[in-house]
Amino acid sequence: MVVVTYKIGKCLLSVHLQKKRMSQQELADRVGKTKQTISRYVKNQSIMSYEAAVNIAAELNCEMEDLYEIIKV
Repeated sequence: MVVVTYKIGKCLLSVHLQKKRMSQQELADRVGKTKQTISRYVKNQSIMSYEAAVNIAAELNCEMEDLYEIIKV
């Protein structure tokens, strides 16, 4: 039996913000977070909670899995 595991890589939020032409502040306002929190996600200083990822993905019209690089280990 082969076990495949994955880990979360870098946050791709900045890519999605650029595509939508949306600022970190605008996203923060729309999802009820602070700009500093969004900035920490973008800089890979903090990982989004499940709830935050659901709300951000919905706002950016993407899948939650699209918010982070997924690395096969």
